[in-house]
Amino acid sequence: MKRTITVAWLLLMLVYHVSMAGTPFYLQTKDGVTIYTDPSFTGTSNTVRLYVISDDIIRVVAAPGKELSPAPSLMTVDTKRPVPQWKLTASGETVSLKTKNLTAVVQLKTGAVSFLDAKGKKILMEKPAGGRTFQPAIFDGRSYYQLTQQFEGTDDDAWYGLGQHQDGVYNYKGQQVSFFQNNTEVAIPFLVSPKNYGILWDNYSLTTAGDIRPLHPLSDLQLFSKNGEEGWLTAAYANDARKPQEVVATRAESAINMEFLGDSKVVLPQGFTPATGVASWEGSVASHLSGLHQLRFTFGGTLKVWLNGKLVLDHWRKAWNPAPALVPVHLEKGVKVPVKIEWTPESPESYLSLKWQAPLSKEEQRCVGFASEAGHQVDYYFVHGANMDEVIAGYRTLTGKAPIMPKWAMGFWQSRERYKTQEEILTTVDQFRKKNIPLDNIVLDWSYWKEAAWGSQEFDAARFPSPDSMIDVLHKKYHTQIMISVWPKFYKDIPAYREFEKKGWLYKRNIADEQRDWIAQGYVSTFYDAFNADARKGFWDLINEKLYAKGIDAWWMDASEPDILSNVSPAKRKLQMTPTALGPAAEYLNAYPLQNAKGIYEGQRQTDPDKRVFLLTRSGFGGSQRYAAAIWSGDIGATWRDMKTQIAAGINFSLSGLPYWTMDIGGFVVPAKFEKPDAESLEEWRELNTRWTQFGAFVPLFRTHGQFPYREIFNVAPEDHPAYESFLYYDKLRYRLLPYSYSLAGAAYHNDYTIMRGLVMDFAGDTAVQNIGDQFMFGPSLLVNPVYQYKQRNREVYLPAGQGWYDLYTGVRNAGGKRITADAPYGRMPLYAKEGAIIPIGPELQYTSEKPADTITLYVYAGKNGTFRLYEDDGSSYNYEKGQYTIIPIDYNESTRQLTIGERKGAFSGMLQQRTFRIVRVSATAPKPLDPGGKADQEVRYEGKKLTISI
Repeated sequence: MKRTITVAWLLLMLVYHVSMAGTPFYLQTKDGVTIYTDPSFTGTSNTVRLYVISDDIIRVVAAPGKELSPAPSLMTVDTKRPVPQWKLTASGETVSLKTKNLTAVVQLKTGAVSFLDAKGKKILMEKPAGGRTFQPAIFDGRSYYQLTQQFEGTDDDAWYGLGQHQDGVYNYKGQQVSFFQNNTEVAIPFLVSPKNYGILWDNYSLTTAGDIRPLHPLSDLQLFSKNGEEGWLTAAYANDARKPQEVVATRAESAINMEFLGDSKVVLPQGFTPATGVASWEGSVASHLSGLHQLRFTFGGTLKVWLNGKLVLDHWRKAWNPAPALVPVHLEKGVKVPVKIEWTPESPESYLSLKWQAPLSKEEQRCVGFASEAGHQVDYYFVHGANMDEVIAGYRTLTGKAPIMPKWAMGFWQSRERYKTQEEILTTVDQFRKKNIPLDNIVLDWSYWKEAAWGSQEFDAARFPSPDSMIDVLHKKYHTQIMISVWPKFYKDIPAYREFEKKGWLYKRNIADEQRDWIAQGYVSTFYDAFNADARKGFWDLINEKLYAKGIDAWWMDASEPDILSNVSPAKRKLQMTPTALGPAAEYLNAYPLQNAKGIYEGQRQTDPDKRVFLLTRSGFGGSQRYAAAIWSGDIGATWRDMKTQIAAGINFSLSGLPYWTMDIGGFVVPAKFEKPDAESLEEWRELNTRWTQFGAFVPLFRTHGQFPYREIFNVAPEDHPAYESFLYYDKLRYRLLPYSYSLAGAAYHNDYTIMRGLVMDFAGDTAVQNIGDQFMFGPSLLVNPVYQYKQRNREVYLPAGQGWYDLYTGVRNAGGKRITADAPYGRMPLYAKEGAIIPIGPELQYTSEKPADTITLYVYAGKNGTFRLYEDDGSSYNYEKGQYTIIPIDYNESTRQLTIGERKGAFSGMLQQRTFRIVRVSATAPKPLDPGGKADQEVRYEGKKLTISI
């Protein structure tokens, strides 16, 4: 009987647009609709399926045949949420699916989808002609499709997110982004718009996003030699970079494609020595197109580019870790532009490529898309909201909550490459405590094992004779946590390798190739297969037994791309990972860091359910936040340009939906001038670290790391140096701001909040902020303006419209909606508090758990109503998931000049029953600098009940 009813219901829901066979029809289901499009309409899908996820989220799946893939998503989570009410209507040519807040309209013939808001206004649409394509492809003997999906927005739209990239781009409109996990490059397939929508692209293969047109080789431009001959540039090679005029070879070249020199067929001129030499290309370029051309370089070593005789690029990157560089250039049709490119490789394994992107038409500028190498179907989620916070909340609805980090993680972390002995670790922390420099975490980087035992997860007893005792001293004497580096890497034939090999848990291609790494004479190694659930558990069991049982507090998951071999092509990476437990590496390429994090997170939570997991990983993917993963920006260079690039990289990463991000303050790889600096270079090194620390104190996680020179502030500069004074000021300020920053961490979980905020999040109505990628908000109140040029003592700051802004150091109010030149003395970075801000300042601390915040100073910045929610929990357990936390609502009314400290909501074990609030009101007529130890306007005793104070 039940089967009969079901069949009858399906028949009733089967509605034909027309009765003729082969014409479009649709089928309504309990959670959406399936459309079978006109099969005679070429260049599109035959099946389009819409799923109602929530009032603001609709999933779209499209395939070229009649079947959809049932494969579960690695990126999204199934919360078994009830489907909200929705209705379906049809016209002659379309089917419309409408929720409370969102309407999706599907063209019956083509399957193209448009999205409208509750008022019927179009938000975004799939490009109607050629917007969705499927090209057959085969990987490892299995059939796939190369997939594309393009969308069309409005002329004034903008696009952000898409992970973390090093091209310095903030607004990705008209730009191309590659999704290939690599050192310093993190692929997160979530795009967000200030028009209050986002697109989550559910595909793990090699992908391009944004402007998805293929890049062109240099030879597709008109080229002219140094002497004017058409067809090539004049290439010159010299063996001494200090004497480029002493050329050993000259030749005509129409391509610059020296990618992966150690693994390619590129033939350099005979007699040229890359390790010491310099290469140059000189002549002119022209185009048959007028408009903005994008020159995209990827390089190791030093790269300089001149256009029209003007130096437009001068950047260095360690040869083994190539960096991108984007040079936009306006070309008029047929007009020659003189060009010179100079490359100092610094290594036989260096890297240089140049490709370019043609100008976009006005129509193309409105388009954004995704193109993936391997998939069975187009699969994406359209996420809508009243603001960008709600859109990011939608991303986390799909991919999982971001657990609250342990409270100590919001303090300062000290790291270097690397502490070589137990004594170095303890001596370093002892210095911090003796010098009263606040610190919460010391990081032990790689190679604490014996040289030939990578992957053993065992300490070298000669250098770390008592790791258990060392960790105990760090905890009990110094009140310091220890994070340790764990790689998914195993040297051939160590016991752990043999165990994993026996169980089939390893990638074997690197072993078969006998590829050696860079340690001593080189060792053959491979990585474990994180797509294998048993292997993930085995890896956790290994590090649990060898490390966690000794008291390790947190995990530094290095090389999690996976970086089986550095600086390889995507094709080689796929070979190294084939086969995975789930299928061809081509399909799962970018999801490795997600699965790697999953194993450790789930393993620790099962082993020790009461202690918060903390993972710092060099790569991530959509959903990484649910595994307590913070991402850092990899092995960036210690240069001013790299510092600037991190600002946009961190903002876009945060806009991708993952709230915890950090970087190597000071840069990881160091130019030669800083390794053994003369007096001038030493002062530049100190200033670089000073400016980077000022910036780093206001990102979600405050952490310094890098190669030699040592990165501890007492090794950077003496105590009477302004670099030392500045570091101490911002380190102490970071701890004073703990009530503020930890409340942001609480909001990131409970309200899906974003801590490091692009200006478009809070000031979307101010179009001037759409392309400002060198300023950001730290929480709701603080406008952060890093200084990233050597000897710069002021910088231009844009103050967003709609409110006034208070200089944090003077309390002077500035009007919003204008650009100002802000003072930036050596020891201070421009900081502004938003009008209406309420900023809680806690006690001076040497570590986060030193004492409770029994006295909090509330800085109230007058001029507008304000609100803040002071969040607290026990700081270490998962009891907050069970409702054990408190929120104290704090509100300011400008018209009455009353501050209300509301009734405390909630409770947790060990919470303060009472505390003192000190209140400082800052106004345009009564400016006051931020001075946590200074005199307050008022003090009140708070015992959890509502207080209203006139201020």
